[in-house]
Amino acid sequence: MKNRTSFPSFKNEKVRTALLLAAGTGSRLAPFTDAMPKCLVPVNEISILERLIDSLKEHNFKRLVIVVGHQGGCIRDFLGTRAGGMKIDYITSPLYKTTNNIYSLWLARKVIDEPFLLIESDIVFDSQMLKEMLYPDRIAVAKVHPWMDGTTVTINNRRKIEAFYGGAHKRDDKHYKTVNIYSLSSETWQLMKERLDVQISANMLNGYYESIFADMVNEGCLDFSPVFFDSARWYEIDNISDLRAAEQMRTLPHHPSAIAAFPVLKKQKGHTPHVPYVLYNRRKDINSFSREAAPKMLS
Repeated sequence: MKNRTSFPSFKNEKVRTALLLAAGTGSRLAPFTDAMPKCLVPVNEISILERLIDSLKEHNFKRLVIVVGHQGGCIRDFLGTRAGGMKIDYITSPLYKTTNNIYSLWLARKVIDEPFLLIESDIVFDSQMLKEMLYPDRIAVAKVHPWMDGTTVTINNRRKIEAFYGGAHKRDDKHYKTVNIYSLSSETWQLMKERLDVQISANMLNGYYESIFADMVNEGCLDFSPVFFDSARWYEIDNISDLRAAEQMRTLPHHPSAIAAFPVLKKQKGHTPHVPYVLYNRRKDINSFSREAAPKMLS
C-alpha cells in the first residue's frame, strides 16, 4: 500500500459513527419530494430515515452526522438532537441545488475525525446485512441486476476491490454494483479529505466521491474489502417505480417503527413544524408511530 498516513489502528474496532448524505432535492421522486426530503418518504409506512435509524440503533451506533439541504428543516424537526440512542449533528449544504455528493462529503471534513459509516439517504435494506460493515475500509456490493444502474466494481483474487467503473461502462459477471454504503478508517478519511480539498478548490463541485475512491484504488492507497449484500434484501430508491418495487421486498418490516426517541411533532401556537402534514405522532396507547393528516399522495 502507498501513501498511508500514520494513524492509530482501528481495524478491529467497530465503527460507531455514521454519516448520512441527505442534501439532494430527490427530483426524480416528485411529487413526494416537493415538500419533504427523500429520506422522509415512507416505504410501507416507515420512512427511509426511520429504517436507517432502526438499523443503526440495532448495531449500537453512538453518533449520526447528517448533511442536509433540500427541506433540511424537516429532518431537524423530525429527529431533533438525539434518536435511536445516538447524538445527532447536522451540516447544512448551502449549494445543494447545484452540487453532488462530493461536495456533501467535503462539508463533513471538519466534523468527523473518527472511523465512520458513509451512507446515502435513498437506500432501504435488511439491517442484518449491516453487521459485516461495522469494521473500517469495507464496501457494500451486490450482484448486478437489470434494475440497477450507476457505479460498479471488480474484485481481485485477494478479495479486495480491484477497480471502480462508471455507470456507462459495459458490465459482465465479474462486475458488482456498489450499494452506496462504505466504512472508512481514519487513514482512508485523511487521504480522502486531502483529495476532496483539491477537487473543491478546483471548483469541481458537481462530481461524485466514487471518482476519488476509484483513483485511490488504482493508485494502491485504498484497500477496500467487499461485503456482499443480497440483491433481494436492499433497494436504491430514485423514482416512483423504485419506491413501488421496494415496497414489495419481503425482508423489509411493514409495521410502524418503534423508535421511542423520535420527538412528538405537534402544531403549536406560533410554530409550524417543517414536516409538512406528515406527522409521525407517537400514540399514547402503543409503542409506535402513526401517520396523521397525510396528503392523499402518501396514502
